[in-house]
Amino acid sequence: MDIDSINTNFKICFVLPTYNEEENIENIIQQILKEEENQSKHTFSILVVDDNSTDETQAIVQRYISLNSKIHLVTGQKKGLGDAYKRGFKFALNDLKADVIFQMDSDGQHDASLIPDFVSYIEEGKDVVIGSRFIDGGTTPDFSFSRLLMSKVGNLLVRYVGGITQVKDCTSGYRAIRASYLKELDFSYLSTRGYSFQSSLICDLAWRGADISEIPIEFSSRQGGDSKLAFRDQIEFLLNIPRLGFRNLEDFMKYSLVGVSGVFVNLGLYLFLTRYYEISELVAPLIAIESALISNFILNNFWTFGKRITQSRIRVKFVKFHLVSGFSALINYSAFLTLFLVFGFYDILANLIGIGLAAIVNYLINSNWTWKGNK
Repeated sequence: MDIDSINTNFKICFVLPTYNEEENIENIIQQILKEEENQSKHTFSILVVDDNSTDETQAIVQRYISLNSKIHLVTGQKKGLGDAYKRGFKFALNDLKADVIFQMDSDGQHDASLIPDFVSYIEEGKDVVIGSRFIDGGTTPDFSFSRLLMSKVGNLLVRYVGGITQVKDCTSGYRAIRASYLKELDFSYLSTRGYSFQSSLICDLAWRGADISEIPIEFSSRQGGDSKLAFRDQIEFLLNIPRLGFRNLEDFMKYSLVGVSGVFVNLGLYLFLTRYYEISELVAPLIAIESALISNFILNNFWTFGKRITQSRIRVKFVKFHLVSGFSALINYSAFLTLFLVFGFYDILANLIGIGLAAIVNYLINSNWTWKGNK
């Protein structure tokens, strides 16, 4: 947070991605301009980022541009929401010199009357303000059960895999962001083109220490036109989730080496107990597994994640590690059974795939939950 920027006059830019929004764009522009008239402290500008709409969207925006110098238009090929925001952010930062950038949908689903609430949080020193559907007071009255379930599960995955459990709505498209954080943004890392850009962006902001707050919003139905959320966007979103957890390759390599050492501890102790002390083959594996878990935990705590500052005490982390290990083991076994019994995979290959999936899940959750801290 830049202390000098608290309670100053901001240049606020509203970035509105559009594609065939002729039924909505005029209304949202009018609503934003009305909010500017209701205050005199900050300067508003509106940037419409249009993906070469085939309807009258651009013509409507051009008409407003001829009447108001604060309205701007950037066009380009239709490549997805994320690509549009990247173009919009760059223009808002470089050409409009914005201090604060708003992300808003152009379909009327975001209530412009809440803009003063967002701005007040920025004035108080917050770096990011999210219009949240999933905190107290937030609602999604028109969501079907399946869409609500999909949205909540997606948010849950982003929060825990990305290690930003403090954020309740990671995919909201209604946000105010301090421009200084976007100036430092690595757009090459945020390679997603579709809706998964929203989750990638909020994770990046949180990882870089942005002070994030959420305010409740009602996310209603679009006022006109058709939804732009395509099936390929949903696939991209799912494929992007594991990527959120692999920011630190060094940690992952250390975690993998510790996992390999655990295999040797497990197998070695099992052989020692059964061959030298003649302990039952039913009891020895339990001792060997627990010993390997303890060994892995100690090495991960003091070597793999030793540089991280975490709030949890060592006993709490130990319990979390056990829970994650148990969950990973369940994934391993489930994947093995599915591949072996349903798809007829060779048993060793099925087991190896199960181990690989479990190892990835194990690392992602432990890295972003058990040892969550400074990365």
